[in-house]
Amino acid sequence: MIDLSAYQGIIFDMDGTLIDSMGSHLQAWQKACEAYGYPFDYDYMYSLGGIPTVKTIEMLNEKFGLDHDPLVVAKDKHQFWVDLQHHPLVIDETVAVLEKYHGVLPMGVGTGADREHAIDHLTDTNLINKIGALVTASDVSKGKPDPETFLKVAEQLGVEPSKCVVFEDTQIGYQAAKSAGMDCIMVKDGKIQF
Repeated sequence: MIDLSAYQGIIFDMDGTLIDSMGSHLQAWQKACEAYGYPFDYDYMYSLGGIPTVKTIEMLNEKFGLDHDPLVVAKDKHQFWVDLQHHPLVIDETVAVLEKYHGVLPMGVGTGADREHAIDHLTDTNLINKIGALVTASDVSKGKPDPETFLKVAEQLGVEPSKCVVFEDTQIGYQAAKSAGMDCIMVKDGKIQF
């Protein structure tokens, strides 16, 4: 088990880091891309994990020269995801870290998901009561790779950013953590990378 005693706070990304939901989100993105004429590239869409949905759509519009209303596409993408009736599962390795340090170090979640979605996922997986802070796309003006999400989690936890460590599964999240002055431990395919 990883030793995090050098830190005063732990911050987790949610989708793909604590909760195994990236697959269902990518399925929903594929349906949304097909519906709106965006070419679907699995690796590219995975790389955008952690970016709020509306911002992702703005990026797709720019990349492919389209001008769909981001709010309309986001609503449809969410409905595609709901229709999949996905039941989230936890990622065992990172949840083991959360369990080990629960009550030992302050912990929070910083996610690119909207607040309602994040609360649903964290409640369904019984993680909501184990964290002391939650910052979502609904709570920030700039999503990842901007550091605002992680800085707000640190502020809510009452821990200096430089004393926090972040668990992330995407390069965008890694950039956000580094920009916040935090160490970052990557999670790839459900495994913590040492």
